[in-house]
Amino acid sequence: MHKLHLEPPFEALWKERDPFIEVEKLQGVVFRELEARRTLRTEIEGRGYFVKIHRGVGWREIWKNLVYMRLPVISARNEWEVIQRLHKLGIPTMRPVAYGIQGRNPASVRSFIITEDLGPTISLEDFTLNWVAEPPPVSLKRALLERVADIAGKMHQGGINHRDFYLCHFLLHTDQPFQNDQQKISLIDLHRAQLRSRVPRRWRNKDLAGLYFSALDAGLTKRDRLRFLKWYFGVPLRMIMAQEAGTLLALEKKAARLRSRYQRKYAPSLKDGDL
Repeated sequence: MHKLHLEPPFEALWKERDPFIEVEKLQGVVFRELEARRTLRTEIEGRGYFVKIHRGVGWREIWKNLVYMRLPVISARNEWEVIQRLHKLGIPTMRPVAYGIQGRNPASVRSFIITEDLGPTISLEDFTLNWVAEPPPVSLKRALLERVADIAGKMHQGGINHRDFYLCHFLLHTDQPFQNDQQKISLIDLHRAQLRSRVPRRWRNKDLAGLYFSALDAGLTKRDRLRFLKWYFGVPLRMIMAQEAGTLLALEKKAARLRSRYQRKYAPSLKDGDL
């Protein structure tokens, strides 16, 4: 397996050089540093880029994932293909400017992907952080709900399930004044996403439950949630309630379990004086 795609500035920078060696030389702000994977932000000629390097996960990691019935992420190939599919679906996302993969052994395949920095942006998690205390204009809230619902619907109908489908992975572009009907939102963090001809209901519901969980503190009303479902499914609410009633109940339970798990893992322990 060997594939190489280089665009400016890397096409010229790495001309007649080994890209798999050159990518390891890139320096910048490191976000993740593991034996098998490195993620950083670098700047070249005044522009920002995000770099993900995969160095092979080893058979132990592959078998561990398979035992737990999880699809292991062994290279940047998955993210590259998901990005291509999202662009075809008309869903804003990152633009790759360099991609390479080499090797046949799945445990030791080497790969990388470099994407343009999307900034200036703010994640919807951060943007909605104070919505309970300081509610936004109704028109803005509805516009963002509709955009997120549109992205989710197109993504699932297009055969993609995200597997990390949270508000923090929706980036609201802030380089232009807010206009409710023209706000650009990009979807990121795609390395675990799955591609199929059709997304199974189980994986669709996992994505929706994750999104619901991440929006629990955004001050959304029941009417807001119903509007989201109407936009997501693209059919009248009475049909949704008739056809998806069991699904909606399951999503609420799953979101509650995710919240409970999150609080156990990250919330500070209560002391006697806090009770």
